[in-house]
Amino acid sequence: MGKGRIEAFSDGVIAIIITIMVLEMKVPQGESFDALAPLIPVFLSYVVSFVYVGIYWNNHHHLLHACTQVSGKVLWANLHLLFWLSLFPFVTGWMGENHFATTPTALYGAVLLLAACAYWILQQAIIAEQGASSKLREALGKDWKGKLSPLIYLLAIATTFWSAYLAQIAYVAVALMWLVPDRRIERKLL
Repeated sequence: MGKGRIEAFSDGVIAIIITIMVLEMKVPQGESFDALAPLIPVFLSYVVSFVYVGIYWNNHHHLLHACTQVSGKVLWANLHLLFWLSLFPFVTGWMGENHFATTPTALYGAVLLLAACAYWILQQAIIAEQGASSKLREALGKDWKGKLSPLIYLLAIATTFWSAYLAQIAYVAVALMWLVPDRRIERKLL
C-alpha cells in the first residue's frame, strides 16, 4: 500500500490532538490580567506539549519520507504511536490543572516515555519492511537521541517523586534536544 493514507490520517489525528489540547484551556472569569494568573501552569503545560506534538509531527514526516510502501505492520505501529500521542491532551490538562503535582507529572513522563517507545517501534517496523539494505537504518546511525530520550524520561519519572520541577526541566531538555528536525533522514534520502 502507498504511504499517502497513513500520512493523511496521521496528520489529521495530530491536528485533532492539538485542537483538543487548546480547547482544554478554559477562559478565565474576570477581565483583568490577574484573572490569567491561575492559568499559567495550564498554559505552560500546553506549550511544552504543543512543542512535543510538533516534534513528533515533524519527525514522523521525515520518517515516512523514508518509506515508499507501508505494510500492515507499519500501519499498526503507526496507530500505536498515535494512541500514545492521543493521551497528550489528558495528561497535559491534568498536570497543568494540578500545578505540576507529583502524580500528574509522573504520568505525563510515562506517556512521553511510551510515545518514544512507540516511535522506536514504528522505526523498526519500517526498517524491517525495507530489508537488510534499509536506508532508514543507515540514516539513523547510532541514534543517540533516540536512545538517550527514554533514559531521561525514566530518570525524570523517578525524580518526580522527589521534585516535580526537576522532572519538568528534564522533559523540556528532551524537547529542546529534538526541536531541530531529524536531518539524518533528509541527508540520506535527498
